Amino acid sequence: MNNLKLAWRNLWRNRRRTLITSASIFFAVFFALFMRSLQLGSYDHMYKNAIESYTGYIQVQHKDFWEEKIVDNTFPYDRQLEQRILADANVTATIPRFESFALASNGPQTKGVMVMGVDPEKEEHLSKVTDKMVKYKLSAASIELIKQDSNLPEKIKELAPLFENSTYTTASRLQLDLGISDKDAGQWMPAIEQYSRFDNGHIEMGEPGVWVGEKLSSYLKLGIGDTIVLISQGYHATTAAGKYEIKGIVKLPLPDIDNKIVYLPLDICQGLYNAEGNLTSLALAVKDNKDRAIAGTVERIGGLVSGEKRVMEWREMNDVMVSQMDADDKGGQIMLGILYLVIAFGIFGTVLMLTAERKREFGVLVAIGMQKKKLSSVITLEMLLIGMLGLLAGVIVATILILYGVNHPLIFKGEMALMFEEYGMEPQFAFWTIDIYYISQILIVLAMVLLAIVYPLRKIFTMKVVNALRA
Repeated sequence: MNNLKLAWRNLWRNRRRTLITSASIFFAVFFALFMRSLQLGSYDHMYKNAIESYTGYIQVQHKDFWEEKIVDNTFPYDRQLEQRILADANVTATIPRFESFALASNGPQTKGVMVMGVDPEKEEHLSKVTDKMVKYKLSAASIELIKQDSNLPEKIKELAPLFENSTYTTASRLQLDLGISDKDAGQWMPAIEQYSRFDNGHIEMGEPGVWVGEKLSSYLKLGIGDTIVLISQGYHATTAAGKYEIKGIVKLPLPDIDNKIVYLPLDICQGLYNAEGNLTSLALAVKDNKDRAIAGTVERIGGLVSGEKRVMEWREMNDVMVSQMDADDKGGQIMLGILYLVIAFGIFGTVLMLTAERKREFGVLVAIGMQKKKLSSVITLEMLLIGMLGLLAGVIVATILILYGVNHPLIFKGEMALMFEEYGMEPQFAFWTIDIYYISQILIVLAMVLLAIVYPLRKIFTMKVVNALRA
């Protein structure tokens, strides 16, 4: 206890030295936690976008469909199987789908597209397409109305033309691009929302009509009420062709899918491909999407399906993305390792400075009778206290920012957002909440501190008193 009191008092004999040493540890902990949270959160956000916008966590498919995505590799919609699957404790809903490809045309404009037959009501359990419907668009007409409104500030009128033809699924993103603060939103946003409102429609089972991705609609120059022509090959090599009215525009978070998606009502899509009653997949909505729960659910559902069907989990269906993310994660860990190396040298540098400054002090204490063993224990406690001060400060500050970031992700706008979209990514950085990675980062930094303690202890035990007194 006396050693602890002495160590604590020694810390504040030279506040500047203590604060410099603690600051090096503080920044080590802060940057390690902050960067790892940002990295893991961004990966999780990308995974969720891909999984929930397209594949889902688990699918039942024809055994050959994933390798050869043709209409012939489909299976009959078995409602008895559906009921047995729904009886599983981790399954909350089943989402039937019919997926294929077609050539989409609007006059001279043509493009290969992905056609997705869905039940709009059941799709709400997974992809929630209606939440991704375009609600606002800064068209040339809406921008002109904004410019003519004398109540709106000039800053908004100057920014609006920069985002001409941009579409939005939420008013908050529109507000962000126009540089309107939350404080002023109540005053300016109602008028802007009214000018830029985009009236979307709905598709219903049994009624011909389509939703198309926002990027696809821009490429084909299609709008609400226009007609899109789909041509493809149907079941058993029959011809699949049809004309459909565009009822709505959706904006998906994955630009690659948004650039080619066409949604049809499930029964209309089955009719287009002459495969009435068949499905390409039965996606499952789950309660628990953790890896262990998914693996258990796949094993249980696998025992319910016949030899013509198989159960696939999200990693198999997104293997390319998983491989890319794993490679990027390794790169992130290398960068984190470089950060640790820089931080380790920073900590060691401050300890080196501390030891050099106190060399004469150590010599005096040993000369008047303090044992080197006691002196080393006091110095060890000092370093541990300094380490704990920096560690706790780093954890507290990082935790506050990370918890804020979990609920308020970094959203990019303007040219930066366009750059992200060109690379096929949503212009957003998300944070991962407090998890086991906290422990690993803290332990690594703590190990650096303990390793740095070795230097002053070695100096104390090898110290020659006469030389120390002359320092």
